[in-house]
Amino acid sequence: MYTVIRPWTLSDVKELAAVINNPHILNNLRDGLPYPYTERDAAEFISSVLDADKSSLFAFTISHNGHCAGSITVTRNVNVHRLTGELGYYVAEPCWGLGLATRAVSEICDFVFTNSDIIRIYAEPFAYNSASCRVLEKCGFSCEGVLRNNVIKNGKIYDTMLYARLKAQDKTF
Repeated sequence: MYTVIRPWTLSDVKELAAVINNPHILNNLRDGLPYPYTERDAAEFISSVLDADKSSLFAFTISHNGHCAGSITVTRNVNVHRLTGELGYYVAEPCWGLGLATRAVSEICDFVFTNSDIIRIYAEPFAYNSASCRVLEKCGFSCEGVLRNNVIKNGKIYDTMLYARLKAQDKTF
């Protein structure tokens, strides 16, 4: 089967800006991303990823037919949570339903568990984002609970879900 994730390159700038400059995507992400999202924003993001500590940030583009179709990261936590990483991802709206997110989540988990000492990867999708919850479930994540009234997004308070996948359950620990 083909690989969906690949390292970022500066040649992804234009496509990244086009992918993320979409309120349907931004509504499912944390705050902090500018809107409109410019090519300069994309270049700064990709440059920061390329310069990041490779043992703390695992960041890839999600590729579809050779083009940037999204982003996926696992970010290492710190202190007593230093063997835990937080997963975040998004896929371009025209690519929704093609299985790219499922494939990308599976690939990044395999990569992180094989190439680092991280033993737990978790994600906190908004509870209303049932598609993202389903992706996590298909990739072997277990729902550990609902974090009630956990976030404020677009002026409204929402629940988030807590999902996790353990390296030990992959029998590679």
